[in-house]
Formats: sequence, structure tokens, C-alpha cells
Amino acid sequence: MRTFVAGQEAVDETEFVELALGIDVDLFRGPLEKETAEERRARRDVAREVLRELRESAEAGDEVAGWDALYADALMRTVPFVRAARGQRAGTGVAA
Repeated sequence: MRTFVAGQEAVDETEFVELALGIDVDLFRGPLEKETAEERRARRDVAREVLRELRESAEAGDEVAGWDALYADALMRTVPFVRAARGQRAGTGVAA
């Protein structure tokens, strides 16, 4: 069975969620696999910029962008369960 969202075919569950929500979850939450400090900084910089643009669109009257901004902001404040279970939480470790 094929799954289409807004005319685009989703090849897996992750892509379906991204197409349906319009949000790349890994961009805001972070990947479940390890990322280097440099990769994390770059990802967070991009995420903050995208969030800023979503908020601007929401202020201009785009209701969907407003909901996406709320969701993206919530994702940025979470720690994926897999990372937390491995003890890789932000603010812990040698650098903290």
C-alpha cells in the first residue's frame, strides 16, 4: 500500500510524519544516533533560524506556521528517550 501526503509519496514512517507535519523532527529534536558537538551546534543554529521564520510567518497570519512553531519549539526542549537511556543527556559528562 502506498501512502501519499500532499501529492508526495512517503516511503517510510519518518518521511510520512515529516510530510504530514511539515517539520523535520530530527532537526529540532536531534538524531537518535550520536552527533558531534560541531554537528549539534550547526543543527541547532539551523533549527533556531527555521523556528524564527515559522514564528514570523505565524505573526503574519499563517496559522499552520504558528502550530508548526509550537511543535518545533517543544521538540527542541525534549531529549529522545534512547539518548536519555544511554546517559547522553545535555549538560552531563566531562564538558559539563
